[in-house]
Amino acid sequence: MSDLMLLPSKDHTRMRLIRVPADFESHEAFRHVTGVIAAVESENPDYDWDDIAEALEAHGFEAVDYALGPALD
Repeated sequence: MSDLMLLPSKDHTRMRLIRVPADFESHEAFRHVTGVIAAVESENPDYDWDDIAEALEAHGFEAVDYALGPALD
């Protein structure tokens, strides 16, 4: 089973969940995803989630649909 990574945001509607390829350890996945996102941001100042998702998928990550539940606090 592969790991999941939550890409947080201050705006809960912009949070994303991705599936991490099995050959990545947690710390490697974090650094890799950070680098992919930074590359998209620097190449295209008008980027959106679709641009990031496409770049992540090219590196073996997969966007996962999810339902955000009620707040626990």
